[in-house]
Amino acid sequence: MPDTPKLSEVEIVKDASNYLRGSIVESLGNRITGALNHDDTHLIKFHGSYQQTDRDLDSERKRQKLEPLFSFMIRVRVPGGAATPAQWQRMDELSDTYGNGTIKLTTRQAFQLHGVLKRDLKNTIQGFNDVLLDSIAGCGDVNRNVMAPANPHESAVHRQVYEAAVAISTHLTPRTTAYWELWLNGEQHSTTEPADEEPIYGKTYLPRKFKIALAIPPYNETDIFANDIGLIAVEKNGELLGYNVAVGGGLGMTFGLPETYPRLADLIGFVAADKVVDLCEKVVTIQRDWGNRENRKLSRLKYTIDRVGLPAFQAELNQRLGYDLAPARPYRFESSTDAFGWSGDAAGLSHLTLFIEGGRIHNLPGYALKTALAEIAAFHTGEFRLTGNQNLVLANIEPAHRSRIQAVLEAHGVWPATLRLTALRQNALACVALNTCSQAFAEAERYLPQLLDKLDAVIRAHGLAEAGILIRMTGCPNGCARPYLGEIGLVGKAVGRYNLYLGANYAGERLNKLYREMLDEDGILRELTPLLADYAARRQPREGFGDFVIRQGYVQATTHGQNFHA
Repeated sequence: MPDTPKLSEVEIVKDASNYLRGSIVESLGNRITGALNHDDTHLIKFHGSYQQTDRDLDSERKRQKLEPLFSFMIRVRVPGGAATPAQWQRMDELSDTYGNGTIKLTTRQAFQLHGVLKRDLKNTIQGFNDVLLDSIAGCGDVNRNVMAPANPHESAVHRQVYEAAVAISTHLTPRTTAYWELWLNGEQHSTTEPADEEPIYGKTYLPRKFKIALAIPPYNETDIFANDIGLIAVEKNGELLGYNVAVGGGLGMTFGLPETYPRLADLIGFVAADKVVDLCEKVVTIQRDWGNRENRKLSRLKYTIDRVGLPAFQAELNQRLGYDLAPARPYRFESSTDAFGWSGDAAGLSHLTLFIEGGRIHNLPGYALKTALAEIAAFHTGEFRLTGNQNLVLANIEPAHRSRIQAVLEAHGVWPATLRLTALRQNALACVALNTCSQAFAEAERYLPQLLDKLDAVIRAHGLAEAGILIRMTGCPNGCARPYLGEIGLVGKAVGRYNLYLGANYAGERLNKLYREMLDEDGILRELTPLLADYAARRQPREGFGDFVIRQGYVQATTHGQNFHA
């Protein structure tokens, strides 16, 4: 008789949770501690929140015999990255009233609030739900925020792709009423009918998180190959025909476990535009049924596909769809970055893409970004569009408001100061890492700007200020800022120490490769300085830095996920 699979702890918690309720009500009512019951720390992720501590204060609080300073990060979904001025204003208000006074724009086009205390969770969640935002499925073993190109007003195809992202997000939102019961007193605004059953997910949801992104060639600013499902829009003469489908991407891994690795999604075919929502559902259900529920380190769709084989996965997908996917159509990606500055459209509206360092909306001396955006939100009639690179588009600006918006940004030191930055800095991504992320081994968001100050000197000395080099830093190997798609990737391994990865390409279609381990700042500069000098001297026309280091033999190309550690 075969052994019964030993389910992971989280699977047991989900099964006993009564569709994500658990004992969260009791946890919230316990005033003795700022923390939740242990099992509820797993369940609250499905409601869009992580329990965290201020790790900068842990040692001192322990010395004083105090429990850690517990607080909560809340991730607010923004499908396709589109937020209204009213929604921006509310997030700004909530960050001051209940958070740490800042807003984080994530690499998945979502908002994050940090530093929310347990007693303020309900008021905070009600606050953004009042303006038709929510955090259900912001985290947890479900489909997360669906990404799309940031400005749907760029063309009719952009609008259709954005609408597809919203439709996919709505269709794959959990149906449980627990979110509305716990946080909204039973009221709900979703267009999805809530229930105490999950027709797509089932009682225990997915084995692990699930991510979907859409892109329109030649731009891959959503890094679609890093997702469980990547959808590449195919158009002809301005008409959206459908999507090339890629499956099995995901960037997390664990140090010391070579059986874990980042993986880019495989292109498996083409689907018509009117069938894309159903296709996403079918892929999700295969992962629901076939995914590993014993070992969460091996539970993403990428491992499911490598375990059963891509042909077997495709055959199952075709069977569940009731038809075979058509062959993939030709396409070409050129970059995975944002284009900064002003642009216009045929309707006479303007759009301004702002660089947001680390995705952090805050005020600094001489750079009052948070104040400036709050002032703009009070009169702007367009949208605030979050990009997949942690930046912000002020979209659909009326002609009468263009000069006013620019004046506000200039008055607060925000614009055009960012235009004078190196392309290296403008393309940089960083996760939150220390001091709040429990997974972080090292700094990322707080440290990368300091490192870039020193790298910028090298860049400028070699005439590379305009060279679009992708640099990405994370505090751990989980990959939240997509470090393995950086032409320069820095992954924290200990406080002040990073592994250096090289060789991804500018369009987000190749993983990088480990080059050096456990480097401190001096080591990073020592290793990168001669490489950048060599690149400046011997690069070919339009050759990216990642392509250059492979051509020169500094690293070998990573051909697929299972080759990443080779």
